[in-house]
Formats: sequence, C-alpha cells, structure tokens
Amino acid sequence: MCGIVGYIGYREAYPILIKGLYRLEYRGYDSAGIALPNRQNELNVYKVKGRVSDLDEFCKNKDVSGTIGIAHTRWATHGEPSNNNAHPHYSQSETLALIHNGIIENYATLKEQLIRNGYTFQSSTDTEVLVQLIEYMKILNKTDLCTAVQMALNQVVGAYAIAVVEENNPDLIIAARKSSPLVLGIGEKETFVASDASPIIEYTNRVIYLEDEDIAVIKRNAPVKFVTIGNVEKTHEIIKLEMSLSQLEKGGYPHFMLKEIFEQPRTLRDCMRGRVNVDCNNVILSGILDNRERFFNARRILILACGTSWHAGLVGEYLFEELCRIPVEVEYSSEFRYRHPVIFPDDIVITISQSGETADTLAAIDLVRKAGAFVYGLCNVVGSSIPRNTDSGSYTHVGPEIGVASTKAFTAQLMVLSMMALCIGREKKTIPEPRFIELLQELNSIPDKVEQILKTNDKIKELSNIFTYAHNFIYLGRGYSYPVALEGALKLKEISYIHAEGYPAAEMKHGPIALIDNEMPVVAIATNNGTYEKVISNIQEIKARNGRVIAVVSQDDTTVKNIADYVIEIPSTEECFDPILAIIPLQLLSYHIAVNKKRNVDMPRNLAKSVTVE
Repeated sequence: MCGIVGYIGYREAYPILIKGLYRLEYRGYDSAGIALPNRQNELNVYKVKGRVSDLDEFCKNKDVSGTIGIAHTRWATHGEPSNNNAHPHYSQSETLALIHNGIIENYATLKEQLIRNGYTFQSSTDTEVLVQLIEYMKILNKTDLCTAVQMALNQVVGAYAIAVVEENNPDLIIAARKSSPLVLGIGEKETFVASDASPIIEYTNRVIYLEDEDIAVIKRNAPVKFVTIGNVEKTHEIIKLEMSLSQLEKGGYPHFMLKEIFEQPRTLRDCMRGRVNVDCNNVILSGILDNRERFFNARRILILACGTSWHAGLVGEYLFEELCRIPVEVEYSSEFRYRHPVIFPDDIVITISQSGETADTLAAIDLVRKAGAFVYGLCNVVGSSIPRNTDSGSYTHVGPEIGVASTKAFTAQLMVLSMMALCIGREKKTIPEPRFIELLQELNSIPDKVEQILKTNDKIKELSNIFTYAHNFIYLGRGYSYPVALEGALKLKEISYIHAEGYPAAEMKHGPIALIDNEMPVVAIATNNGTYEKVISNIQEIKARNGRVIAVVSQDDTTVKNIADYVIEIPSTEECFDPILAIIPLQLLSYHIAVNKKRNVDMPRNLAKSVTVE
C-alpha cells in the first residue's frame, strides 16, 4: 500500500524525493517521512503524521541538504497513524534508516529476540523490527550493510519492498523486494528507487523491475549490482517506459478521478488498438490465439480478483458463458486459497488486477499454478508482478490511474474481457459468423457512445445536488447489469462515504425491500435488454412503497420514464456491452455527490490505490 522513493546522484535529493512522494501519495497518505544523509555525514530523519504537504511544511526550516535520500508515504498496517509510526525508522544507534512497504508476519518473534539482546522500540510497527534486526546482524557479524540486509531478510517471513541508508556512508542505498513492487530508474550518474514509475518518469524512462528476493546495491557513480538474499549474483534487463509526464498531471481537471472518467473514450480506443480490426472482421489477442488449445479444452474458467476487478470478473462470467459456452466461476482472491479449492490441470484461471501487484491475487496465482492450471493475467501496469507470474495475458493499456476509486481501469477490463470472449467464441465456433461481425462492429462503436454519455455530465451534476445528503443508497440490476449495480454502489461508498449496496433487482423482495421509504434513493439500471420487463416490475414494486428511483435507461425509452423519478439516458447497445456504458453515469453521479460533500475524491479516507498486503 505504501509509497517509497529513493535517490542517489548529483542533484539535491530533497526536491526529487518530496515531488516523488506527492506522485505516490495515492498509495497511502496517513503519514510521511524522509531520511537524508547530509554532507557532514549526519543521517537526518524527518517524519510527521498527515499528508506529504505536512511533511514539506515541517521540513522548511530543517537541514535537507544532501544528494542521497529515501522517503515514504504510509498506509497504516501495523500501528495507528502517528509521528512515531511514520517511516523512515531509525535503528537503535540511529546509524541506519529504513522505509518499507509490506508486512513482516513474524515480527513479534523477531522483536522478542531483539528485546532480549537489549533493543528498545519507539514505534508499534513491524518495520522498526526489521531495521533493528539489520543493525543487530551488522554488529553481531561485523559485516557490511548489504550482507546484514541479506542475513536479516533470510529470517523474515512476509512481504517487503525496502530501501536502507546508513550514516557515514553517503554513497550507498540498499533496496530489496519480495511480494511488493519496487522499480529502479537508471539515469546518467543517478539512480532512482520507487514503488512504481510515477516519481521516475520525469528524469528517465529507463527502468529495472526487481524480482522477488532481489537486493539492489546502489552505489554513487557505479552500475547497480544485483544479488539475491541467498547471495547469488543476478543481471537485469533495462526496460524503456511507455509513459509520459502529462499522464501524471490533472490536465486542467479539478481531480484525477474526473480526468480519468473523461479519458475513457480514448483509453477504450487504446485498449482496442491493434486488437480489433473491423475491416477484416478480426479480434487478435495473441495471448488467446497462441494458447488456443488450452482455451478449446478448458474444463472451466476461474476468474480471481478483488474489489472493482471482481465486479469486472462477474461481467466476464456472463460473457464467457454466453459467447464461449465455457462454465465460469468468479472468486474473491482473498478467500479463494483459504477454502481448499478444487483446481484441475485443465482449468483456465483469469486473474484481474489494475496494478498487477494485488497481494491476495498473487498468492492465489501461486496456488493455482502449483495445481497445474493455466493462468491468464489481465492487468494495466507493464512489468508488474502478475504478468511476470502468469502463463499469458493481456494489458489494458489505460496509462496510470491515479484516482484511488477505479474508473478507466474498470471499463478497460470490461473491454478486454469482451474481446477475449469474442476471440474464444469465434475460434470455438460458439458464435455464428454473422453474429460475431455484428458484435465486433458494435464493440468498435463503444468509445463513441461513451463520449455521448459524458456530454450529460452537467445534467448528472444537477441531479447529484438532490441526493448529496442521502444516508443510504440501493443499486439494482439484473443479468449483465447486476455487476454494474455492485460497482456503482462501491464507487459511491468509496468516495462519498454514503452507505450503498448493490443487489440483483429480483432479490429486493427477499429482504431489502423492507428498507424502502421516501428517503431511500434507488438507482435502477433499466436498459432495454433481455430483462427489461422484469426490471420494470421491480421498479414498480419500489414505487408502490414510496421509493425514489433514479433510472439508467436506453435512449428513447418511454416506459421507465413514466415510472421513475429521475432518468439518465445512455445509447442503446448489445446487452453484453451494456456494462461499459451503464457504469459511466454512475461514476459521474458518485463523483459529483462526493464533491458536493467536500470529500477528498482522489484520496478517500482509509483507502489506497494498490493493495500490496494481505
């Protein structure tokens, strides 16, 4: 969850580190800190509870000199947000400082051992245990910092991305990772360390992604040396980033979330580029076509994901079963491996994650691979852990998504799942060729239809004023629209802190209808598809109990308009593509309600963008 950044080179480190923290703040924002070995060989650590801006203010009258440093923005796991629990953490002698993203699962045992050897602790974090352990190994074995880090990490159970600096050693950073992302930026006579590429891209587009149990020995004016915690030397290929600085800026929008909602026509086109060819009536996904026998002979498809990606997986279930005639099960990654799942070697497992670093999904991948299943990764971040740990896959190509509440990543996931279903269905001949061509042409029109919906933004903004102070919402949908109801409710919860629940519309009468009164807004997705008449009936049940209905309907709808209190129109499309369109007005509604409530839309409380710990 946390964001880490480090620098060693010829420039002043503080401006680079503080700017890097601002760019990483979407990963965690309850405290922040910085460690700077200065020119007098003093190791200065400054940290505060609160935002990166609070740290920046705190450091204004401090000595922030030096051309090496590490910095951290925290999402709390062990220990409440506080000055003491903020990173970096000193070792007992204050000669080492360490930043950490992850969880040390056996920290309590290690802490007891260190206490018996005379160590005391200033925080309640697992991270302080690690820096104390490194110092203890260094002193006990009279060794250098890299060897001490190796010795300490060999005793650690858990996940980590760390960077360590040392007093009287202003030419060295030691970085290491296991099950938590870490990337190095390789510049001219300078090296950068970060949780992701966003703090690096301003300075270099040449990066190296560390692998599990890698240690990077980063020395001034020298090539980076790589060893494992078992002291095996390694080499890494430098990768050129396809990212621009403008993608990390708001571009005139008040929030990243609104920018990313409005980017969706472009990101959907980028997602299809080179894959959908309407002129040749083709969908080309090499990850599918190169493994067609696996997909032809699949016993079933398992989809593993968390949060918004799980909702995308539910849509995928409808797509694959309808178009490919393959049975599908959708599972929460966080629950999957704890219930002794039955996994067959002829299963296809599709894992979905925006970041490619979701800890629960990575753990599930390890389980299913050991069982011999074929794993297909669907994620956004090139070079992340999921594509490196799966057999094949597809990128969504939406660029950085900075807003914590996912928007463009979700619609791109739906787009890739749609393309996968069309590709498999055509290869298996479960979609007749004329029907395939119809669906392909309609899919190609989806970005233009999203643009049409975005033109209703002002109307949705006005509608949001009516419901800003509601305490609860219910979202309803049937068939393909049920996952959209779940995702719409999640968006509202995430950024406005209004309690909201998504339900299959027909399930209302099995309990939730008891909640309906004239103060309960109900959002009904009532597009003109195969369940339209059924949803109308459900809306009438709500209206009979004085419920207030906001309906998302297809253009030119007349029936629901005469029943619902408020209507948002979207263009008509094929039922299987409805979710891509229907979620857009729900994203906008959530956004405007949250803005009206003066919420921090891009950084909602208690949430972080990438869940890299269990």
